[in-house]
Amino acid sequence: MNRNLLIVEDDEGLQSQLRWCFDGFDVTICANRSDAIAAVRRVQPGVVLLDLGLPPDPGGVTEGFATLSEVLSLIPECKVIVVTGDNDRGNAVKAIAQGAYDFYQKPADPEILTLMVERAYRVYELELENKKLHKGSQTMPLDGVIAASDAMLKVCRTVEKVAPSDITTLLLGASGTGKEVFAQAIHNMSPRANEKMIAINCAAIPDNLLESELFGHEKGAFTGATKQTIGKIEMANGGTLFLDEIGDLPFELQAKLLRFLQERVIERVGGRKEIPIDVRIVCATHQDITKHIEEGRFREDLYYRISEITINIPALKDRDGDPLLLAKAFLTRFCQEYKKVIKGFDSNAIAAIEAYSWPGNVREIESRIKRAVIMADGNMITLEDLELNIDSDEEAPPLNLKQIREEAEKKAIRRALNHTNASISEAAKMLGITRPTLYSMLEKYDMK
Repeated sequence: MNRNLLIVEDDEGLQSQLRWCFDGFDVTICANRSDAIAAVRRVQPGVVLLDLGLPPDPGGVTEGFATLSEVLSLIPECKVIVVTGDNDRGNAVKAIAQGAYDFYQKPADPEILTLMVERAYRVYELELENKKLHKGSQTMPLDGVIAASDAMLKVCRTVEKVAPSDITTLLLGASGTGKEVFAQAIHNMSPRANEKMIAINCAAIPDNLLESELFGHEKGAFTGATKQTIGKIEMANGGTLFLDEIGDLPFELQAKLLRFLQERVIERVGGRKEIPIDVRIVCATHQDITKHIEEGRFREDLYYRISEITINIPALKDRDGDPLLLAKAFLTRFCQEYKKVIKGFDSNAIAAIEAYSWPGNVREIESRIKRAVIMADGNMITLEDLELNIDSDEEAPPLNLKQIREEAEKKAIRRALNHTNASISEAAKMLGITRPTLYSMLEKYDMK
């Protein structure tokens, strides 16, 4: 693998001196910030040697710090060594605080610089290797979550950050996307993991019973209340309360729930005693709560109270690669459960799984695979076993790498041209290629 080193230096004499110092590196030299950022996009350097004094402010450091910030935003793992002038230790320390790996004061000593660059690149390689090993050692991102798509991995990272706190969390997602699985993951990774997680579905209980289910009731509070009953909120004391489908919570109950969330005390139905409650609240809904607020069906103040952190769970159709991953996992589970010997899916079944939109999300794919395992006659699941009706406009993504690459290149070129108002020079810089290369690609894809 090429070891790429980027030198950002506006002094031509020093450029010439440094160009030949670093044996074993592919050296790229730039004299200003815009060229440096274009080079970063193009060559993806592991180490950048950066002079803080760059034009149009060679006597200052504004351009240098701006370059440092942009480089690290594009390649966070890149090791940036800042080169400063004499008696400029303050800016060197500031650069380290902003993410630079190391600093070196002029005049440049090629031998020492070479040692610093070698060491920085070795650290860069070790961190990349460690990241690969760490990624390979993780079978699934969260307990109970089967996913490999970027969209779901982002959700999992958010859950990992949120779980250790007591912040009230709102999970948004279509039915069947796994909101309760994520609620359980938040509880399991929290300091309350050894306590109970109590779940209640606000849409599954009649409105006239839901208040009693949540808050409990005293004996004689209403007809049929023959004994004192503890509600779900009180049962969850010390642990986590999961309010599923909170978008269906009756409007009359919303004020009482809001008071509990603010004061952390409850009163049972028919009671007068305030009961303090220590509980973590996780809510979920497939409803568009903002629309409910506009229609006067949901309190805006309650919405802000339950959505201190909001996590959007993507639909299965937006999770690249996950449908087939889930299908294989469910196939393994149901084959064991029903003692069936099925090797896998035939090519038509795989194509259908990848092309289908899965409106019922994970719940639908689970039921489809379960039925297919039970009904399959052979040792492979077929399209007929899945009983999927694929629309003509639903096509599986291509597996041909050339085709995938061409589609990605066309999409990136369109975006770059849109961002730069069709400026070829600026678009080429943004894409990390030369103008002739961009012209060639425009002609190749008939995009002129």
